[in-house]
Amino acid sequence: TTLGSDVKNTGQVVMAQTFSTGSALSSGASAANATNVVIPANSQIIDIVLDCPTAMGNATCVFSIGDTVGGNATFVNSFSITVASGAGRKYPTTEAGGALAWADTGTSDVKLTWTSTGATNAGEVRATILYQQNNNLA
Repeated sequence: TTLGSDVKNTGQVVMAQTFSTGSALSSGASAANATNVVIPANSQIIDIVLDCPTAMGNATCVFSIGDTVGGNATFVNSFSITVASGAGRKYPTTEAGGALAWADTGTSDVKLTWTSTGATNAGEVRATILYQQNNNLA
């Protein structure tokens, strides 16, 4: 009942994992690509940030992030990265797909995948997923 004596000052630690598309976008559309990113069960995704160190070339890249079990667009569904937007940081929100999936990833670990559509012939995306491990809000 008293702060500093018998009321704990605790919280969750925010974790982050990142994957890159590498040069794969230079070939245009890309089917499901498994990553090494595994989000632990019962985690809460706080944010997904996309960094583009090199701009898209030729056409818009429509980028999705999913998982190997739930589908290719579970977390980000068809986020457009235009040629005109250039290099830099992009911020898809839960409106870009998967709001309920962000709230709680479920009772199993989730291995992420990414897909892209469009005739992009250059560019790279580095996706960073920030999450609270085992927050279990379900």
